[in-house]
Amino acid sequence: MSKFDEQYLDLCQDILDNGEYAQNRTGVATYRLPHKILTFDLGEGFPILTTKFVAFKSAVIEMLWIYQAQSNDVRWLQERGVSIWNEWQIGEDGKYMGKDFGKEYAYTIGTAYGWIVRKYELIQNLIKTIKEDPTNRRMIISLWQNEWLPTAALPSCVWNSQWNVSADGKLNMMVTVRSNDVPLGMPFNVSQYAVLCHLIAQVCGLRVGQFTYVINDAHIYENQIEGIREQIRRRDEKIATDGKLFDAPRLWINPSVKDFFDFDNSKELKDIRLENYEHQGKIKMPVAV
Repeated sequence: MSKFDEQYLDLCQDILDNGEYAQNRTGVATYRLPHKILTFDLGEGFPILTTKFVAFKSAVIEMLWIYQAQSNDVRWLQERGVSIWNEWQIGEDGKYMGKDFGKEYAYTIGTAYGWIVRKYELIQNLIKTIKEDPTNRRMIISLWQNEWLPTAALPSCVWNSQWNVSADGKLNMMVTVRSNDVPLGMPFNVSQYAVLCHLIAQVCGLRVGQFTYVINDAHIYENQIEGIREQIRRRDEKIATDGKLFDAPRLWINPSVKDFFDFDNSKELKDIRLENYEHQGKIKMPVAV
């Protein structure tokens, strides 16, 4: 059984049963809970949902857009068949949601995500520190830079990651999310940051260790509830029929790549793939912008 499915669906049920009903900036109300934490041992299995299909390639390409290409240009994603940022793309005239960002930000998401990574050389500095000073306790990537928030189309949801190398040669990672759309965003985020940890570990000569995922505001939009209930039904019915869920798939990374910036980031994603990914099919749910 995928341990991610187990923890994820328990969280979903908790939100449905105990979540606070609240309005928000999108105009679509949510059921929400504060301060939820999931933990995984990445050495024991790759965390991706099997009770529904998760678009693994799209998730990884988005992660590489942020941390490897270090881009804010939505066209980079579109060229690779990834449309998940289209709703936040600043227009050709430099405007988005009635706000004028300036034409220099046309086709981008403004000063967010990859733009911040590039400006502060966050990945380069992280890899250098892991290699040269692995016991350092200040290995932090922060995408939340106050001076650049006004010109971000969407301030970073996954805004912080903290890194630690244990004495047994394992790379551990804690990710902090200020606000998580549990049905749509969270499955992507967990899988893509798990891949990021694997990639950084490989280029630094380490093994993967503990992955801790912390959500400040875990929510389900009210127009996603039926989709989540369907996913919970899938789990219950499969366990009743087969006795268990699908096992977690295996992550394959090209072992010959030793530089983070050499991993293929084309649409084919030649250096990164899932093997034996079995799932129970897609569940379509709306996104709130």
